[in-house]
Amino acid sequence: MWLVRHGETVWARDGRHTGRTDIPLTDVGRAQAIAVGRRLADERFGTVLSSPLSRALETARLAGFGDRVELSDDLMEWDYGADEGRTTPAIRRERPGWSIWQAGPKDGETAAAVAARADRVIARVRRGHGDVLCFSHGHLLRVLAARWLGLEAVDGRLFALSTATISMLGWERETAVIERWNEPSEDL
Repeated sequence: MWLVRHGETVWARDGRHTGRTDIPLTDVGRAQAIAVGRRLADERFGTVLSSPLSRALETARLAGFGDRVELSDDLMEWDYGADEGRTTPAIRRERPGWSIWQAGPKDGETAAAVAARADRVIARVRRGHGDVLCFSHGHLLRVLAARWLGLEAVDGRLFALSTATISMLGWERETAVIERWNEPSEDL
């Protein structure tokens, strides 16, 4: 399973938690998406999936996969509830020591609910044939990687993930592994 985090948005650049707010890509983000396409041009995928949020879907389209991308609500970003659009430092002024991984968002989706969505994506990938390419979001993809490895959702905290990066989850014999992680699409 290949993973692509969407290109840059203003909120991603500014460190604001962007869950369900449909923020467009910046000019840099669009250039990053095109670079992802160049990087993946020689790869063949049995299935291409994307979050329906425009920042992920536009990344998929600009990368050259718009004619075959299938939308999956399971690839949507964590629902941050009342913490949507806020930065971690702003949240910590009200809740010292706060972490999305430990406390979760106020009035938002639980880590268990995000893990359940990630598990459905993994089950679909494992039932399919050929490589699967997924366009999604930072926290969701980090949870997906943790769940692929059999870890808890909160262990996604261990996997930093930048915008417009390519990662790959696979196998070493019968063991689920990370084959690549957080590789830039190209130096812009």
